[in-house]
Amino acid sequence: MAVHHLFPYLRFRDPEAAIGFYGQAFGARERFRLTEPGGRIGHAELTFGDSILMLSAEFPEMGIVAAADGAAGFILHLHVDDADATVAAAVAAGAAIVRPLADQFYGERSGTIRDPFGIDWLIGHEIEALEPEEMQRRYDALFSAA
Repeated sequence: MAVHHLFPYLRFRDPEAAIGFYGQAFGARERFRLTEPGGRIGHAELTFGDSILMLSAEFPEMGIVAAADGAAGFILHLHVDDADATVAAAVAAGAAIVRPLADQFYGERSGTIRDPFGIDWLIGHEIEALEPEEMQRRYDALFSAA
């Protein structure tokens, strides 16, 4: 078995609003969408750089529901050139800061925002290239300092 791609697939109460927000906040571009005759979005694909996010409206009649208000049970990591500018754009578009940007032990400047749909996004850019062993050493040091 060969895995070729992994696509996050999100469900929204208002996918049209999500598409607009991700375009404004992150520069995502819509590849295409499939809509029902009544207008409900059955499937849409957005590009974030060379990555694809799939999304749809919720279909409660089929057990497909959006995240409840508040945090979802996952986080999406968006790796960018400038985390500060990206977080500023997301906040201007309506996101809330969950964890402010800071330089992290694992070699990234990152922080977390929550979009208007309850989804958390870890947004970061590399500030230093680290081997896993160095990340572990620094991680251990965090716990020994506590």
